[in-house]
This record gives sequence, C-alpha cells and structure tokens, in this order.
Amino acid sequence: QVQLVESGGGLVQAGGSLRLSCAASGSKFSINAMGWYRQAPGKQRELVASITSSGSTNYADSMEGRFTISRGNFKNTVLLQMNSLKAEDTAVYYCNARITSTVYWGQGTQVTVSS
Repeated sequence: QVQLVESGGGLVQAGGSLRLSCAASGSKFSINAMGWYRQAPGKQRELVASITSSGSTNYADSMEGRFTISRGNFKNTVLLQMNSLKAEDTAVYYCNARITSTVYWGQGTQVTVSS
C-alpha cells in the first residue's frame, strides 16, 4: 500500500547543509499533509516541519529560519532543506504523510552533524 522512501541523509560538518527528500507512493487518496520528524538517541520523536496539500507550512521553533520544507517537482514528494546545521540536529529523520485520518511513516534516514 502506501510507502514513503526517504533519501539525502548523511554526514555533514556543522554549519553545512543537507537536503532530504521523501517520495510517497501507493495511495488511492490525496495526501493531506506531509512532514518531517526526527528522533535523537534517548529523546522523543519531534516535529521538524510539515506542509499541507495547499502549501501551508509549520515549523518547530528551533528549526524555523534554518530549515525549509517544500513540495518537490514530482508528485507526492516533499523536500527538507537544512542549512546552518548544528551538532544537536543529529538524529534519524522520518518522513510522514497524512491521508485522511491515517498517518504513514518512512523508515528514516540518518543525519549526522560533526563539529
């Protein structure tokens, strides 16, 4: 059924940038919203940013100004541009999608920021 595939994670130096991509497939309904969450070791999963089908965006306070979420050129894709990365941004980043009342998750992609 619905699958989310993330890409773009990796190792980057502090102050650098990464762009994450997520592609959703298999849905017979329109995607209402897509977003990015992250989970660092020993911490709860937290919202990074989200975007609705109408283009409305939402950011966690600590990410706004550094991270930008946008819809990709291909159908049902979402991008996360991460700039000015900090060591505390190190986490597994998960893509999600909400379709009607159901939320789907990708497997995650590791982002490691070194000092």
